[in-house]
Amino acid sequence: MSIRRLVSSLSPVDFVSIVFLLLLTFLNLLFCSRVVLWKELVVIDVVVIGLIFFIAWLAESRESRLLVGIHRWYCYLLVILVFKEIYQMIHRINPTDYDQMFIAIDHWIFGVNPTQWVYQFSHPLITEIFQSAYFSYYLIFILVGVEIFRRYPIDRFDHAAFLIVYGFYLSYLGYFLLPAVGPRFTLHNFAELDRDLPGIFFTPLFRAIINAGESISSGLPNQIDVVQRDVFPSGHTQLTLICTYLAFHYKLHSKWLVATLAALLILGTVYLRYHYVIDLVGGFAFFLLTIWTGNKLKSWWSRVSILKKEEQ
Repeated sequence: MSIRRLVSSLSPVDFVSIVFLLLLTFLNLLFCSRVVLWKELVVIDVVVIGLIFFIAWLAESRESRLLVGIHRWYCYLLVILVFKEIYQMIHRINPTDYDQMFIAIDHWIFGVNPTQWVYQFSHPLITEIFQSAYFSYYLIFILVGVEIFRRYPIDRFDHAAFLIVYGFYLSYLGYFLLPAVGPRFTLHNFAELDRDLPGIFFTPLFRAIINAGESISSGLPNQIDVVQRDVFPSGHTQLTLICTYLAFHYKLHSKWLVATLAALLILGTVYLRYHYVIDLVGGFAFFLLTIWTGNKLKSWWSRVSILKKEEQ
């Protein structure tokens, strides 16, 4: 198989994922004296890039809905893998936390610290609703993706998946540039969170799962040192808005459910002390950036792919 044909089999998600993995590989090599596991991460990135090419070629060369499905859905696992990789990189490459800057901006805008001010309205039922909505973040992508995959041609799914994955990668760049841990560690006592904001049924479980995903172990006394630096922009805000945009753009049956969960989720990011308000503003700005640049990149890739196929 020629290199040209191999490249033409890539989807937009494949392309942007390969570019981002190459960027991470470059950063690991550049900061190898700081990133402890840089050799392992470089090997993983190279292997994953090879797998992306292989999966794309396999799905393109063999008529199998299963292979097409794997090719289109692997990206949801990939963004999780990349999220865990940058955990090993961010604080070592950029050891400065910018929480005090975000706190100062919030206080300048509102005259108070929003997460402290909103505490007066806390109630176990409100906490339960917001924590459940916040946890639904991990399900909204599947909800939107499955409906588009079932109802529309594959190029529509490619468009949606590309915007989501591209949005993730843009947010990851924000974490590198302005790492922070969030108000639950800086303005509040993280160890007292369950006591300050108790839920009713599922809050402890959902909170524990989210903490584990951010590398926080309940047994560690220094959680602030090990937590993922993923505050600015608010990826929950950015990616939820992207899903809402897609739900209405494609007139999905689930669009109002997605919009409701999105509204509760975004409000919950402050109430639950995960984010400063300025993080939400950043998330909205990154949402606009993702849609604007993402649509242009997708159109460019489509034109390039058509030209390559015509040349074959």
